[in-house]
Amino acid sequence: MATCNCNNKKALHITGSIARTLLALTFLFSGFVKAVDPLGTVYKIQDYLHEGFGGVFQWAIPAAGVAAVCLITLEWLLGISMLLNVRTQWTSWITLLFYCIMTPLTLYIAIANPVSDCGCFGDALVITNWQTFWKNIILLLLSICLVICRKAIPELFSWWMEIIIALAALGSVAGIMGYSYTHLPQIDFRPYKVGNHIPTLMEIPDDAEVDQYEITLIYAKDGKEQTFTLENYPKGDPEWTFVDQKSVLIKKGYVPPIHDFEIETLEGDYITQDILESEEPVTLVVMYDLSKTDTTQLEKLMYMIHEYPRVYFLTASGEEEIFAFAEELGWDEETTYSTFCFTDPITLKTIVRANPGVIVVQNGTIIDKYNLKNR
Repeated sequence: MATCNCNNKKALHITGSIARTLLALTFLFSGFVKAVDPLGTVYKIQDYLHEGFGGVFQWAIPAAGVAAVCLITLEWLLGISMLLNVRTQWTSWITLLFYCIMTPLTLYIAIANPVSDCGCFGDALVITNWQTFWKNIILLLLSICLVICRKAIPELFSWWMEIIIALAALGSVAGIMGYSYTHLPQIDFRPYKVGNHIPTLMEIPDDAEVDQYEITLIYAKDGKEQTFTLENYPKGDPEWTFVDQKSVLIKKGYVPPIHDFEIETLEGDYITQDILESEEPVTLVVMYDLSKTDTTQLEKLMYMIHEYPRVYFLTASGEEEIFAFAEELGWDEETTYSTFCFTDPITLKTIVRANPGVIVVQNGTIIDKYNLKNR
């Protein structure tokens, strides 16, 4: 009987240790890729609050930054604690609570599809909303397993060592986030990293999958409407009258890594190709929202426009905001028209995690990228 109990305890210990390790690695990976790109996490939470839940939580968008820091810190602390077996009995319950909240949330996101991807692993590993939900189901089962086996996993450290580990974990994640926020992400997972050739990443292979749609046709006869497919609709039958056509996307086709890079001047001309084919360096200053642009960098902007061969300021702000901003810089109307351009806000946020941030493009290749306040 004693041997049986011993075997049961050993089995619980092994099972719990496997669950603990898998959860720890997941939390560490998720926390790290978010920590090196904290603004990306902020943008994703803002997207959820803006697009999801019928816009009910739009009032909470200003708190997205705080939410991002809390989420990243929680994941990192849980990952470190589980990996080193620190307070496993506490962390197991916290993890279970975490996935009891996240699993139904991701189910809603998978069904409603308010955003294209969950952002749970940042830009390092992009998975669909349904893949995210099933991933959370697995992690929920692992967290349940860990709770069941938690008492069979002995604590390894004294309380003062646990405090040191916790402080070290907090310090490391704060350092990673702080550096990435004030400079740029140490690891760039996005397609606009230094060395990438933009035109290549915009290409669509000849054999690429295209979007697939389910098309239904609505016809009316004797005052009654009926739905048909493309295979059985009453083509050429004068007794039927066409009413409407509906298309539902059933499978998304291939989308190139860069698919929305367009630069439009204030006069309505597209200069994207001209910039990508330029043999001399073209400096693109990204200011996706002029109302949020760091105005302490205005002198640098003035310097750039006079000293650099080709400079364009990319923004998603309206024309009125642009001219007000240019007036603050002391620029005349001609200079404003020749330097400011419109670009999609999501594209600008993807290009560089700074406002203002800078990329330098030559022959379509990104040769430099930096946060303007660090130059």
